[in-house]
Amino acid sequence: MRELELSDGVITLSPLRPEDAEAHLAGEDEELVRWLSGGRSTPETVEAYLRHCREQWETAGPLHAFGIRAGERGDLAGTVDLRFVQAYLATGQVNVAYGLYPSWRGRGLATRAVRLACGYAARTGAREAVIRVEPGNGASAAVARRAGFAPDKHTFEQDGTRHDWYLRSLNRPDGEE
Repeated sequence: MRELELSDGVITLSPLRPEDAEAHLAGEDEELVRWLSGGRSTPETVEAYLRHCREQWETAGPLHAFGIRAGERGDLAGTVDLRFVQAYLATGQVNVAYGLYPSWRGRGLATRAVRLACGYAARTGAREAVIRVEPGNGASAAVARRAGFAPDKHTFEQDGTRHDWYLRSLNRPDGEE
């Protein structure tokens, strides 16, 4: 697996790894299930997902999944995923998705993680970042705005789920505002 660490001095992003399974399972709550994963995880599904993430890093695939590490010991505080290929993305766009475990929320860590991930995406060649948020997820929309994203459009999934789109240009190499 690629050895990669991105840090702003408060948090560090590094590729998700198999040893993150227990912390990921322990951190999952109803909010993460509702807004991010869509279903409860099991040890088997988390292990399969982490294997997929590792394979994506090893093969330079379109998914770049990071663990958000914080605190003195670098505990897993959540995740931020970059997806460089999705049917709804235009060429040069990258989808950003993130989630924090309950004990780490309310400290600005998600905003920091999104900013670091955007800097990485810009260096990887992406020109614009996309965050899609369901209207009821005010916390995620607030992270997008704090990370420099602007509201754009609304789309609907086949099942009727609405997503509000937030966009951010990645024309600066550091990905910062």
